[in-house]
Amino acid sequence: MEFELWWLLGFPLFFALGWLAARIDIKHLVRESRALPRSYLTGLNFLLNEQPDKAIDAFIEAARIDNQTVELHFALGSLFRRRGEIDRAIKMHQNLVDRDDLSEDQRLQALSELGMDFLKAGLLDRAESVFVQLRGSRLVDFALKHLLDIYQQTKDWAKAIEIAEALPNHESVLWQKEVANFHCELASAAMANSRFDEARQALLQALAINRKSVRASMLLGDLLASQGDDEAALEAWKKVENQDPVYMALVAERIMDAYRRLNRLDQGMQLLRSYLDQYPSLDLLDALFQWELQKEGASAAYHLVREELRRNPTLLGLDKLLEAPRRWSSVRISSW
Repeated sequence: MEFELWWLLGFPLFFALGWLAARIDIKHLVRESRALPRSYLTGLNFLLNEQPDKAIDAFIEAARIDNQTVELHFALGSLFRRRGEIDRAIKMHQNLVDRDDLSEDQRLQALSELGMDFLKAGLLDRAESVFVQLRGSRLVDFALKHLLDIYQQTKDWAKAIEIAEALPNHESVLWQKEVANFHCELASAAMANSRFDEARQALLQALAINRKSVRASMLLGDLLASQGDDEAALEAWKKVENQDPVYMALVAERIMDAYRRLNRLDQGMQLLRSYLDQYPSLDLLDALFQWELQKEGASAAYHLVREELRRNPTLLGLDKLLEAPRRWSSVRISSW
């Protein structure tokens, strides 16, 4: 490859251009540093010498002297919030919000920081007011996230549902489960205040959103049972088997109580045995053991646990196996 002679002539030119650019940059840097308040440079010096408290005081003075240091105001406000000095953070960010010379992006940033200050201080009503203002801006997702957090903390489930349904990913399975749970919370509150029609509608809405909601089925069964409709309550509780059989033990006692009220205890125990055969669990075994002990006595309970222990050996099963003869003996002794 031949070396072009004219490249040699270009080297001095490139060097001169580089030197000129460096000089321009240095002059610009010097000009900017001279424009900064002296207290700003003092603050930097304190930071370099690991004296943060003195640095903060210097930066506050710099912000007071020069109102153009918007980024410094933001930095100080965030620093105050992290240090737990919420009052100072609120004052810093409120001053920014009230300024007329901020750009739209800067004003939105100031509002978002102010909302975070109120949230950290536990001033939820004031934080809500700020985040509501941000709903119509480019920070809408940020605002919705924190509004949802506020409404969950305050147990305002109706507003939580409205916000959750406005989130970008509200149709995901995860959020469907969450929104269904919010409806369950509404139902629980309505049931506690004897607003049964309202509770029923909330639970049906929860199941419409998430047909796998075990909690909704359990609450619906509780509601129906409290109104004396044990047949309908049983149908609601039995749905848990198809929703998630892991939770069958949670409704086992409810189911047995309903069958007892209907004077069909044998049918209930037969159903419980079928659940135990299909979905072996210690909790189901315990529920059936207690009913077997009450209805058929210690001997029947002993045989129940012994058979289950053969199928699924467990330490708890062994405990139950040992418990049954003791109760059986106490019954025999007391009857002598």
